[in-house]
Amino acid sequence: MDRGEKTVGESQTQMTELALPGDSNPLGNILGGRVMHWIDLAAAMAAMRHAGQVAVTASMDRVEFLSPIKVGHVVHLTARLTWVGRTSMEVRVDVESEDMVSGEHNITSTAYLTFVAIGSDGRPVPVPRLVPSSPQEAEEFHAAERRQAERVNNRKMSDRAP
Repeated sequence: MDRGEKTVGESQTQMTELALPGDSNPLGNILGGRVMHWIDLAAAMAAMRHAGQVAVTASMDRVEFLSPIKVGHVVHLTARLTWVGRTSMEVRVDVESEDMVSGEHNITSTAYLTFVAIGSDGRPVPVPRLVPSSPQEAEEFHAAERRQAERVNNRKMSDRAP
């Protein structure tokens, strides 16, 4: 079966949220769990766009919180595929905050998630290949291959644990 192919740009997703008081801690910073929720949603949309069907979160193996998001800031999330296997996809999400009063923008978080495309029978199904369109996308693809190999190795190691 020919899976076809897609570029990174075909499935890239942008999402915008407003940081509200109900999403914050006593310091007026948005809760990490809320940011992770937004990251998961943005990544899921990019994965489903690429797969052309339902995709579910398999792992979130790396999240970095670089700076806080303050109540009242606008939060921009950009999700893009970095690697595709037969049924799984790695998605990178970059999170940026915007202070609408000062106009200042800050990168606040980055995350890598793995999704699996699921067919109507509930089983994994093949997804289109990912075709990098620039040297930067090709570099990210090769870095993602290394992360995927590390995830597989970590799974094997945890399967051996008593």
